[in-house]
Amino acid sequence: MSDLVCLGKIVAAHGIKGEVKVKSFTSNPKDICAYGKLSNKDKTHFYQGQVKGFAKELLRVKFEGVDTRNAAEEIVGTELFVSRDVLPELKENTFYLADLVGLKVLEAKTKKELGKIAGVYNFGAGDILEISFEGQKQTEMLPFNDTYVPTVDIKEGFVEVSQTSMNYQEDEENEG
Repeated sequence: MSDLVCLGKIVAAHGIKGEVKVKSFTSNPKDICAYGKLSNKDKTHFYQGQVKGFAKELLRVKFEGVDTRNAAEEIVGTELFVSRDVLPELKENTFYLADLVGLKVLEAKTKKELGKIAGVYNFGAGDILEISFEGQKQTEMLPFNDTYVPTVDIKEGFVEVSQTSMNYQEDEENEG
């Protein structure tokens, strides 16, 4: 489990004074700046910000030291992380979506290991798991809901999936 948790991503520059548009992954989007300084994944750049507005599921944020449109454009695409220890303590049976990455994926009925979670995304209609199957290059996207993912066990390191598309093939089929 990573020490860092991704709270959002800078998706665009806004205006000429260095503001940026941020997609927040926090429960309350405006909380993204409530945990202190944010960093990029490598912890080579740090950002102290203030939320200036909210529209169309994006925040307008002004970061200290980012004072021009050019400076704002340079940080577009940056994922914003915070150290896990500054976040609120989780209640039992709750987790951060980032904690799912790397977990084993088991078929719910047979408990057969199918692969691992390669990523978690949200394109606007809900959370999506990217599953990489053992022995296959192609991945599969699966809605992260109770229908498709009835069990999540962070402590034991697995999720169970009840349905997958036809992308998963038995090993014998891959050998030909």
